[in-house]
Amino acid sequence: MILGVGIDMIEIARVEKACKKDAFLKRCYTEAEIQNLRHNPASLAGNFAVKEAVAKVFGTGFRGFGPDSIEVLRDELGRPYVNLYKGAKEKADELGIARIHVSISNTKETAVAVAVGEGADGNHQ
Repeated sequence: MILGVGIDMIEIARVEKACKKDAFLKRCYTEAEIQNLRHNPASLAGNFAVKEAVAKVFGTGFRGFGPDSIEVLRDELGRPYVNLYKGAKEKADELGIARIHVSISNTKETAVAVAVGEGADGNHQ
């Protein structure tokens, strides 16, 4: 059962400018994200859009957790997936969200992401 849906769009140039500051990178991205994407502004923007979309799935925005509590990685085929930590994991558990599906797309100027929170079988809100 779908328990939440979120979408976000962001300008790639805005994220690229922000990511020139190490403090922003460390506040918003995990070490694995930084290591994999540091030199790819479009992917960093896509990841940030996913983080915002996931926060919208929860219906809270970034309350009780920060962007670095939502990690966005890619599998061997390039498909994005999310790992939750700290307050984001606690919020997902509280809401009964067992899995979050995400998709990312971008143009030359913008990145967009959608996230869908799925509950375990029989989980109703």
